[in-house]
Amino acid sequence: MNLIDETIAAIGPLDEAAMRDARDHQARLTKPPGSLGVLEEVSVRLAGLAGQCPPPLPEPAAVAVFAADHGVHAQGVTPWPQEVTAQMVANFLAGGAVVNAFAAQVGAGVSVVDVGVAAELDDAPGLLRRKIAPGTADMTAGPAMTGAQARRAVETGIETARELAGHGARCLITGDMGIANTTASAALIAAFTGLPPERVTGRGTGIDDATHAHKVEVVRAALARHGLPERGRPPLEVLAAVGGLEHAAIAGFVLGAAALRVPVVLDGVIAGAAALAAAALCPDALAGCVAGHRSAEPGHAAAVEALGLRPLVDLELRLGEGTGALLALPLVQGAVRVLHEVATFDSAGVSEKDAGQP
Repeated sequence: MNLIDETIAAIGPLDEAAMRDARDHQARLTKPPGSLGVLEEVSVRLAGLAGQCPPPLPEPAAVAVFAADHGVHAQGVTPWPQEVTAQMVANFLAGGAVVNAFAAQVGAGVSVVDVGVAAELDDAPGLLRRKIAPGTADMTAGPAMTGAQARRAVETGIETARELAGHGARCLITGDMGIANTTASAALIAAFTGLPPERVTGRGTGIDDATHAHKVEVVRAALARHGLPERGRPPLEVLAAVGGLEHAAIAGFVLGAAALRVPVVLDGVIAGAAALAAAALCPDALAGCVAGHRSAEPGHAAAVEALGLRPLVDLELRLGEGTGALLALPLVQGAVRVLHEVATFDSAGVSEKDAGQP
């Protein structure tokens, strides 16, 4: 059995008994029932993921920033030069990016996984060298990846989840870096949801109207080139056709975490596109996923709706890197900490609401 099939075979549904115990426990805590809203359901789902109530605290957390370049950059979908990918990776490793600031705020570690940067990177603490290719090919001219490259990228994501969890991480956070990766994300989201390119293609780094209109047509051309969307197309074929190396790796990261029963906080549109691929490979892989935030990118709203996830934060972010997921991490941790630390009505000697009162 290969690594992907082995990982998928290890993924199971949420434990219904643990979820029932968590709901019962929430009802006995010293607060009005349902008063923590969405956070109560987060705690219930993470209990189901762990198979116990309360579930382990999702800390410490680790961010994996998967970095790769994109051949579709040649189509003029962004004014940013491709070299910015490698330059930003160096910035992450030097601790100078927003992801580093937000990670320091919540005590999360940051690793950068080079799965496809179109440059050779200098050694640095926190860099995981996993380069599969120096970027993808132009998806408007042919497949972005070979089938073997897509499979290897998914395997790399699985291996990264295992490595970070093996070093003690109890919550994993998706990060990404790759100039032109919102173009590939839009193509993936359109392919997996069936929505038209104009509905799911955003402005990425803040492009003008003319560039945005061109970007929509590039996505449309790529989909037409590969006959997408097509019902029943194997997910790995879709990834290879129009995805990025970082998308495939993040899909594997989600699969690997699900097999380990470790929760994953998803970031924005790149993570959303990758999660659609992971869900297509194994629907139960979403069991431990939390949508950290709702990106300003329109494709992200479409992705989380298709995934059935409710974002915890909506701040009109569109940076990527893992930043939105990191801002949501304390909410996820707080949701679980409630099950560990809040007293019940009985233990605190607090009177409950009269059962006869509305």
